[in-house]
Amino acid sequence: MAIKSDKWIKKMSSENDMIAPFTDEQIKSGTISYGVSSYGYDIRVADEYKIFTNVNNSIIDPKNFDANSFVDFKGDVCIVPPNSFALARSVEYFKIPRKILTICVGKSTYARCGIIVNVTPFEPEWEGYVTLEISNTTPLPAKIYSNEGLCQVLFFESDEDCEVSYKDKSGKYLKQVGITLPKIIK
Repeated sequence: MAIKSDKWIKKMSSENDMIAPFTDEQIKSGTISYGVSSYGYDIRVADEYKIFTNVNNSIIDPKNFDANSFVDFKGDVCIVPPNSFALARSVEYFKIPRKILTICVGKSTYARCGIIVNVTPFEPEWEGYVTLEISNTTPLPAKIYSNEGLCQVLFFESDEDCEVSYKDKSGKYLKQVGITLPKIIK
């Protein structure tokens, strides 16, 4: 597997609609940067959030998740409470080719403020808006700026197609359109 460059990302997005909307340069002026970078793509966080609250629940159970664990918020700036987290979604919609696997990591601007972004890999032939997990590890409230960069996606290409893609196995998060909460297939 080899990491892919900005030229490859631009070509794949143009030919395969891999990222939409696509920004073919890095936008930096007055914002937390987003768009194509040397070996990745900095994705933006949309203005829709689900902020964790412990008012309604005492236990988080991924097999029986209660949506009342979150408060919905929409706005230009989201305040994540101290030692808490929020879910959000990307502005960009992704369509990952069959030979590609991605890893998403947080941007240093947020990491230096104690904000950790966790996103699972985008598997071959996964598509959808990315559900972003934003953790505030500090004892203070933290600002997240909507429609600006939050994390960077790195693209890895295999020299062969995978035997079974995310689409082939009808993955439960395929073609997600909003902030998607944990699911268990029964």
